[in-house]
Amino acid sequence: MGTPRREGSVPGQTTLDVMRGRGSSWIAGVALAASISMAGVVAGCGSPDSAAPEAPTGPVVQVANMAYAPATLTVTAGDTVTWNFDDRGVTHDVVGVGAAKSVLRSRLMQTGTFTYTFTEPGTYEYTCSLHPEMTGTVVVTP
Repeated sequence: MGTPRREGSVPGQTTLDVMRGRGSSWIAGVALAASISMAGVVAGCGSPDSAAPEAPTGPVVQVANMAYAPATLTVTAGDTVTWNFDDRGVTHDVVGVGAAKSVLRSRLMQTGTFTYTFTEPGTYEYTCSLHPEMTGTVVVTP
């Protein structure tokens, strides 16, 4: 009668050919699983600080609801003030007015923070360049 054939075999195909075909599929599957596994390991790497920004340690001015809050802040020379921008997608900045014009200038942003360390006593007035009705003042004492 002829040589018995297994179901699904191809005439002329040797057992070695079948094993090679399955072997390459198996190797590809193992390589894919290893890649996915390593992606999870690498994604979990990093320092805890890189996951979340540090919280400000000094006074904070919130930039929200089309206003700076508090509108007037009193600090001591050497204090660092942080402006926290979060006004539901509205863009703002901090721009010094008068004598503060040369020292206070943030970039335009919708979210994020701007910090400035006040080293000299005085009164520093600022505004938003896009919304001049938004004003604030930092009073620096010795």
